[in-house]
Amino acid sequence: MLNQKTSDLSNVQIEVIDTLIGFEEEEKIKSKQLASKRLLAARRAIEEHKEALRLAEDIDQDAWFGELE
Repeated sequence: MLNQKTSDLSNVQIEVIDTLIGFEEEEKIKSKQLASKRLLAARRAIEEHKEALRLAEDIDQDAWFGELE
């Protein structure tokens, strides 16, 4: 049945359909890539924040010098 419908389509129609399908697939790939980039950026931001907190604790003068008093 699909072959029969396909044979009724002109080459131009088939080309347009193929182009649309290719465009949709390309948009899905771009969307996934953008989501991956956003996720990676979020992970990096979280790691930077955690590192800043660790450094702040390490540099905290009260913690270092409070024990000496």
